[in-house]
Amino acid sequence: MVPAHNITICLGSSCFSRGNKSILDIVKNYLKQHQLESSVFFSGELCTGLCEEGPVLKIDDAVFKGVTTENVYEILNRFFVEE
Repeated sequence: MVPAHNITICLGSSCFSRGNKSILDIVKNYLKQHQLESSVFFSGELCTGLCEEGPVLKIDDAVFKGVTTENVYEILNRFFVEE
């Protein structure tokens, strides 16, 4: 089965020091809680080149900058919660 979505989190030192470790854990738990692990390919990348605007999270072709533990749920819900 080919994943329906791709999520990439920046794991460069700047994004990581700005909180992407916590965001990484939130995304992993979100995917598990919503039973999305088989339909989403979740990976890290060493640097997106957007260090001053991080933490950075990509979902498919959308790039989200300044991601926080508060707004990451809103971002994930845009893609994965049916209204």
